[in-house]
Amino acid sequence: MVDIMKKNVSLGIIVSLATAILSIIISDFIGISLLDFKKSPISPIIIAIMFGLLLNNILPGVSNYSKGYKFCVKYLLKLGIILLGIRLSLFDFIQYGSKSLLVIIPCIFCAIILIDRLKDKFNVSTNLALLIAVGTSICGATAIVALAPSINAKKTEITYAIANITIFGLLAMFLYPIIANIVFANNDLGVGLFLGSSIHETAQVAGSSMIYAEQYLKQDVVGIATLTKLVRNSLMVFVIPFLAHRSLSSTSKNIKTTSIFPFFIIGFLIFGLIRTIGDYYFTTNNTYGSIQWDLIILYIKKTAEFLLIIAMAAVGYNTNFKYFKDLGIKPFYLGFIAASTVGIISMLVITIAII
Repeated sequence: MVDIMKKNVSLGIIVSLATAILSIIISDFIGISLLDFKKSPISPIIIAIMFGLLLNNILPGVSNYSKGYKFCVKYLLKLGIILLGIRLSLFDFIQYGSKSLLVIIPCIFCAIILIDRLKDKFNVSTNLALLIAVGTSICGATAIVALAPSINAKKTEITYAIANITIFGLLAMFLYPIIANIVFANNDLGVGLFLGSSIHETAQVAGSSMIYAEQYLKQDVVGIATLTKLVRNSLMVFVIPFLAHRSLSSTSKNIKTTSIFPFFIIGFLIFGLIRTIGDYYFTTNNTYGSIQWDLIILYIKKTAEFLLIIAMAAVGYNTNFKYFKDLGIKPFYLGFIAASTVGIISMLVITIAII
């Protein structure tokens, strides 16, 4: 039995890896060989996740390797995000991190207040409303799973909430890069803050920012969006205990900070520190090694991007639309309103206070 489980994990990783490689080949073939662009305008991220979604919902046997897909999303995604830290220096962290808070905090407050006011109109339970609120405003499924035990949420409520952030997060992942380019054209900071503060899951933010970077040749957006999302994730430490104690159904369990804090943000910061020290050393000394340093940065960036493509293929393979068939529609109305509100608030704050 254990051998079968290990085999399924391995096969899931292999399928995701093969899909990522195939997606890169197809992207280059269409964009470079057929359309004669220097760099393909078709992101392999889109191809990878579409492959996963289509095959998983057409071929029944593909879902047998779900543990492997979950491994990719849980570990390879985080490793890719950690390596993305090489894109930014510590000075960028301070600059963009402080600005991201100006956008994130209003989005969180507005989402929580709005859902609390509308839950009775949509006949949604308090627990389900809280789960949708925290999943939409902070960190998707991670925040939902972290809050659920503290408010005695039912399995069906958890399912509804995760279904919400999955569907609307995937839609935002594909649509928001286009919207961002229209609203914040040629402004990397505005685009990065918008994508990082308004899309639900960390994986979706990473995928969306890479789609934008590939499509519009704006590589800085990836680092800004990722940093914004990680700052947003870290606020779980404050918001989840607040919502748990606020809930009437809460059993007042103590929530351990260590269980909800996204520790991979430390790895992200470490790579930012490495970038800062390396840039300073080679700029100050003006040595020949600066060429090798630039190559190291490039290889780390490419490795991070490849890991994220693998993870996004796994997200597609791990999403089964049949799973949502029997769910009621009213919670999705609430989820749609919440997701749209976060996006609108994010755009307004960035436009008025940031750029």
